[in-house]
Amino acid sequence: MHISLDGFVAGLNREMNWIKVDEEIFDHVGKRISGTDAALYGRATYDMMENYWPEAGKKPNASKHDIEHSKWYNEAHKIVLSKTLKEADLSNTTIISNNLSDTLNEIKQQAGSEILLFGSPTATHALIQENLIDGYWLFVNPIILGQGIPLFANIKDKTKLKLVSTRQFTSGVTELNYIVERP
Repeated sequence: MHISLDGFVAGLNREMNWIKVDEEIFDHVGKRISGTDAALYGRATYDMMENYWPEAGKKPNASKHDIEHSKWYNEAHKIVLSKTLKEADLSNTTIISNNLSDTLNEIKQQAGSEILLFGSPTATHALIQENLIDGYWLFVNPIILGQGIPLFANIKDKTKLKLVSTRQFTSGVTELNYIVERP
């Protein structure tokens, strides 16, 4: 997830035009997600992804990133937190509309790789509240927004983290990869 230095994932109006991405970051993310077969989204982020990625790789001017990520997106199992979407209409997609903790823990026990959460601040907040996040993969952008949608909001309990890796990109973005230390 992209984050500002002061902890925001989007501006007050959900703007994300401050996020720095380039081929170096796209290549790194592509390698990281290639070993993952599941993505979790909130409904709004899922709608945004679904409106772009299924066909993005087929466009005549598609970039290397668009082609690779479109292929991955189309093959990945999508998990969507939503009270309005209906699962019957969607292929390779699971909708979680209630019993978040039980349902997600059940999915985590099934065969497959880790589940990556993409964007989705509201979904992230719900997962944090239920203690369902096993790690944080953050891309800290060199900007202070001053206000916006925070990544960490209404935290009930302390969460200890262990830094697993860092990487600085030439754009000034720094990747921080943490795992949650469970008692």
